[in-house]
Amino acid sequence: MEYEFTFKFKLPASMHNMDDVVEQLGAQGCTDALVGLGQPGYVGLDFVREAQDSASALLSALDDVRQALPGAVLVEAGPDFVGLTDVADVVGLSRQNMRKLMLGHHQRFPAPIHSGNHSVWHLAQVLAFLKERNYDFPGAVFEVACTAMQINLATQQSLVDNRLAGSIHQRLHA
Repeated sequence: MEYEFTFKFKLPASMHNMDDVVEQLGAQGCTDALVGLGQPGYVGLDFVREAQDSASALLSALDDVRQALPGAVLVEAGPDFVGLTDVADVVGLSRQNMRKLMLGHHQRFPAPIHSGNHSVWHLAQVLAFLKERNYDFPGAVFEVACTAMQINLATQQSLVDNRLAGSIHQRLHA
């Protein structure tokens, strides 16, 4: 099955030649990705990868990129962080209908991971809510969203663990 997903990486300072970045990605087998170089110091990759499941697709692509671009730091796997408009597009509803669902089911609607002028949710959590209410969307989208969310959560947990370990190390050796 084909899975569509995105990765965004922060490049190390030593990787400033974007032609080399693209070449290294291709040499490592990332030919199934559209490479975006619009933001200096970052690379975005839109993958369409064939695999038996979403975890295999995303994790194999992640391994390929990490081998091609050592020192690059994963910023985000997607689709994961979304606003109501993004969810509406996936499900085929208007943003207004999504907002009505959110407000009408405020007790059960997933809590945003960022609340404010532009709130942000994990796509997988909102799709699970919609799935319980028999809304239709491609199963592969839900599967990829769940995997992307797990990768992002693991990445953030690793960053927290590393910072906490560093802080403890500093306190012990102060």
